[in-house]
Amino acid sequence: MDTDSLRLFVMAAERLNISAAGRELGLAPAVASARLAKLENELEVELLHRTTRKVTLSLEGADFLPYAREILAQADAARAALGGSETGPIGTLRFAAPSSFAQLHIMPLLPEFQALYPDLTLDLRLSDKQFDAIEGSFDLALRSAPLTDSSLRGRKLAEDKRILCASPAYLETHGTPATVQDLAGHRFIAWSDAGARELIHASGAVALLDPARMVCRTIVDDGDAQREATIAGAGLSINSLWSAAHEIRSGRLLQVLPDWRLNDRSVLWLVYPRSNVLTPKTRLFIDFLIKRLGPAVAFDPASPELPVPP
Repeated sequence: MDTDSLRLFVMAAERLNISAAGRELGLAPAVASARLAKLENELEVELLHRTTRKVTLSLEGADFLPYAREILAQADAARAALGGSETGPIGTLRFAAPSSFAQLHIMPLLPEFQALYPDLTLDLRLSDKQFDAIEGSFDLALRSAPLTDSSLRGRKLAEDKRILCASPAYLETHGTPATVQDLAGHRFIAWSDAGARELIHASGAVALLDPARMVCRTIVDDGDAQREATIAGAGLSINSLWSAAHEIRSGRLLQVLPDWRLNDRSVLWLVYPRSNVLTPKTRLFIDFLIKRLGPAVAFDPASPELPVPP
């Protein structure tokens, strides 16, 4: 099976545009169409439905796509094992990540990564809703959770410490909690499930943060919205350090009960399907993110640079 034809199919399936995929590979539209038709004849299925107005992926094409990606990954890995290529990584890398994290930390790095690897296209799927890395056929995904899924492999990017925050205006009006028990009656910007969560003290002591004992007038499922509502003074909230660091350092947010943090053991993982070969392009992107982002999102919440309420 011709890997060049497979690469053309994968690119056409991702773009739903045969001509555009052909141009990226240096092929005229007629040549690209003929090559795909030859692949379909060889497989005896229609991989892409074509009309004069659009291209769509057939059911057979959708079933075949992850296998085509795997064949190409194996070919790229084999080529790299024999000394790689002179041109560097090429093709498309499909990466899923939480939108809030990507906007703050990944988007500013895109020009640098693109300058290093100009022939590599990043297909970014950004949402605070968790994607299925296997069903979505992603090369790589960023997750903030314990890595318990046996179908995935991963490399640790950083700890995902989560702390209690409030705006200076809110604390001036409603008072600053000195103990976990003082949280009762405070306004709280709750997560979507509104369930109780454990807090852990620097000493190892554990306490319960229970929204039912607080005043919950705002419930959100988006990290950016939660942070902005907290800045506006809508109440206390739990925020990831990577999300709230800039506002804490600038004084727009203050850390409440600084010796306590959410006890959810969350870690920022870069994950990929266990069945996938770790291709050179994926390995390069993982190494790049760990080098550029690992130290930036793993700072100490007890640092004297972070102001806390008086």
